[in-house]
Amino acid sequence: MALSHDPLWPRAGGWIAPEGEVDFGIIGVPTFSTSITPGSTNLTPAAVRAVLPRYSETFQGGTDTHTATRLIRHDFGDVADPDGDEEGAVRVISEAVSRTRLLVAIGGDNALTVPVAVAGWGTQLAKAGLITVDAHLDVRDGVSNGSPVRRLVEDFGVDPARVVQIAIADFANSSEYHRRVRDWGITVITRDDVARRGVDAVVHEALAIAGADGGPVHVDLDIDACDRSVAPACPASIPGGLSAYEMRQFARGFARDDRVTTIDLAEVDAGADTEDGRTIRLTALCVLEALAGLAER
Repeated sequence: MALSHDPLWPRAGGWIAPEGEVDFGIIGVPTFSTSITPGSTNLTPAAVRAVLPRYSETFQGGTDTHTATRLIRHDFGDVADPDGDEEGAVRVISEAVSRTRLLVAIGGDNALTVPVAVAGWGTQLAKAGLITVDAHLDVRDGVSNGSPVRRLVEDFGVDPARVVQIAIADFANSSEYHRRVRDWGITVITRDDVARRGVDAVVHEALAIAGADGGPVHVDLDIDACDRSVAPACPASIPGGLSAYEMRQFARGFARDDRVTTIDLAEVDAGADTEDGRTIRLTALCVLEALAGLAER
């Protein structure tokens, strides 16, 4: 269905900027082939781009109304074959990172977290921090969408003391993987903790830990941390997860911080969404919340 045109209501998306530095960028990283639950997460970047024009770039800040259109925004397109050529994906994403203040990578399953985080950290791995908002610990053995946190710690050397995992859910992980995370010294903030303490307090604590040395912080927003009623296109979402509003709060809250250089949006299977496209719409709104957070820095 064609969207209406109103010159007084500019739509989001379609961001193309001249060569050179930009404030905000998006890039598609359509990982899917190593997923534990086979699907079509590779279709999601295009689906999110198609939905963005349903929204504007105007947002509320206290009693004032703001627009992100003053920022230079750019769409870097999609990374080709990020599953088959991870090193190549890192190079392409690194080029986008070098041009942006904040880059949002649209997945794709959670395998995208590895190349996006590595690209975002660049040469500052010794000071790098990782924050995940995810129902799952993602420390499985092997290479899959269930292993990015383990791989970043064991294979790439990120310090577990600067890793924070938020919204970890009951009945979604094993005791062995919980033990692994505890032994490494990763900070875990459960779904119950988020409900009890609120998003703002959790964001503050996570940034204090992951960004303790002032290095770059990568944030993985796994949409399957949300309640299944708002994220049905996430194969592993469960009843009782985060609300759509809480996930949007996390996106904007982390994007406000200068230390956050990259954010990824993961685990949405565009081919499995409901007729109203609610999961894709939530993902698109998380892109816009990150844009608003950058505008509020």
